[in-house]
Amino acid sequence: MPAHLPADDDDARYLALKARDARFDGRFFTGVTSTGIYCRPVCAVRTPRRENCRFFTLAAQAESAGFRPCLRCRPELAPQALAWSVQDASGILVRQALRLLDAPEAWSTDGGGALVAQLAHRLGVSDRHLRRIFEAALGVSPLQYLQTRRLLAAKQLLTDTRLPVTQVALASGFASVRRFNAAFSTHYGLNPTQLRREGGAHPGAARPVHLGLRPPYDAAALLGFLATRQIHGMESVDPQGLRRTVRLAVGDVQYTGWIDARFDRKDQPGPRVALTASDSLLPTLPQVIARVRALLDLDADPAAINAVLHPAFPLGDGLRVPGCFDGFELAVRAVLGQQITVAAARTLVQRLLERFGEPIATPWPGLRLLFPAPATLAAAEGDALGQLGIVRQRQAAIVALARAVLDGRIALHAGSDVEATTAALRQLPGIGDWTAQYIAMRALRWPDAFPAGDVALHKALGVRGAPQPARAALEAAQAWRPWRSYGVIRAWAALSNP
Repeated sequence: MPAHLPADDDDARYLALKARDARFDGRFFTGVTSTGIYCRPVCAVRTPRRENCRFFTLAAQAESAGFRPCLRCRPELAPQALAWSVQDASGILVRQALRLLDAPEAWSTDGGGALVAQLAHRLGVSDRHLRRIFEAALGVSPLQYLQTRRLLAAKQLLTDTRLPVTQVALASGFASVRRFNAAFSTHYGLNPTQLRREGGAHPGAARPVHLGLRPPYDAAALLGFLATRQIHGMESVDPQGLRRTVRLAVGDVQYTGWIDARFDRKDQPGPRVALTASDSLLPTLPQVIARVRALLDLDADPAAINAVLHPAFPLGDGLRVPGCFDGFELAVRAVLGQQITVAAARTLVQRLLERFGEPIATPWPGLRLLFPAPATLAAAEGDALGQLGIVRQRQAAIVALARAVLDGRIALHAGSDVEATTAALRQLPGIGDWTAQYIAMRALRWPDAFPAGDVALHKALGVRGAPQPARAALEAAQAWRPWRSYGVIRAWAALSNP
């Protein structure tokens, strides 16, 4: 079966449902009229009859039509359906709005109206226009979509953690337990305590949170990329997954702890990652989940990407773009990696961690330090950085970057405006286009980033001898749009493994 389905081909969706094809996980949901429940395509329950099935692109559409989420396949575990276009202006606007609404950092604790107004202002349109194109494209309002995202996040926390209901409500963006209970009961016909019992959560025991993904997924390649760059004392990467210490700011509150992400070998209901977080991070688990999904690129749509890149890279269909947990950390590491080898950059980052890192206790003796906070590096003296072997140009870049992040002038996460952020990065001393594009690729999660000045990329594209290799690389990669970030990863991989 082809991995692309026409938007109105419900018969093809039914065949994917019968096959439990994980390639379509998160790309549609099935509402079963005889039960009033909606499921993922990979659900292991008995396949419903065709006449009882209604198909939806988004979980919010299924809930708006009166269906409740399945407690077995758990729609909240499905990867997000991210699609990109460089032509349809309305489609681009809707997709960018979805991307921002999916970010837990954006979930306000009011009724949602203020958030939608802020979203419209950020996108440069009126509230009315945003609502109009949103409903025309998706059949639901921004508030309905937001409510579904909040409730599904709460459902995952209730099922997979021992957090008290009050903390679940606040972590999911609800202003009060009363509002949370009312919304939950209205949508799902259960109160939160009932769902926790029926979902099988065990309040006395820590449980991993499961994160869905779409195959093909080359976990070995992604983990190998991260392993060659791992910093001892902060990260540990092995063939099954990774562990690391993390720092996370939610509003004015700083959370620190550790995460352990393992690729689960079970194939029902679909391939997935088992994520365990320290108790200190549980109050902010939706943000942790979002960042781990970005770090491992779990929401990529291989079908759309491979439709463009497979002819040029037939062996790279499962490759993903490695992200990061902390955009500031990634940016500092990118600066330290300018014009030197990966091994040399790793040495500099290691020295920086040992000198400025913050001690932390974890279950693993090898994980003992947090990456330096922006405030720490913003106050770093030149001599202290120079003693680590960091040249003056990069000293200035690190301090300027830290101050810009600390002051809020630059935000390095997936919801940031890519064009404005990369322009602001290039204005900092010692940061050029290569560094800005690399940060956009891994920290901002921009699928069309392209570090045109990359020497290894020039070699992979065969343009090193061109009079202007960067321009030649840009021209050669036009066919990769809008997935040039993935093309870069595939080109690097092809260079390493001819």
